[in-house]
Amino acid sequence: MNTITTRMAMFHSRREHWRTARAFIEAFCTQAGLPKAAALKASLVLEELFLNTVKHGHKGGADTPIWIRLSAAGGRMSLSYEDRAPPFNPFPADREAMRKKIERDRTEGGLGVILANELADSARYAYVFGRNRIQLTLED
Repeated sequence: MNTITTRMAMFHSRREHWRTARAFIEAFCTQAGLPKAAALKASLVLEELFLNTVKHGHKGGADTPIWIRLSAAGGRMSLSYEDRAPPFNPFPADREAMRKKIERDRTEGGLGVILANELADSARYAYVFGRNRIQLTLED
């Protein structure tokens, strides 16, 4: 039987709060007994989402909340990320078309979204009750 470990935390949409969020993710991964590679993968994906919310969603930061929920069981990690930024789906069904568009239109950035897409084994996006809700699974 797999033990499920779950934790949730709220952070403000400010660049300086990323350090606290990263410490939360690292502590969770250690407590859940996840390998370093899984912790790094989760941290990279969440850093991309978090900093994009700050930079693009809230134009440099706001006291608006970002919620991160982490679960782990049997070598699989589930992430839930929610923010109150304007609607934006970084994980569309047609990932290849998104990659091509970013590569074609890219002036600054965009590579982090491609990286996050490559690291996620599954992704679901919804805009619900004024929140972007992203649910991801990451395999070891």
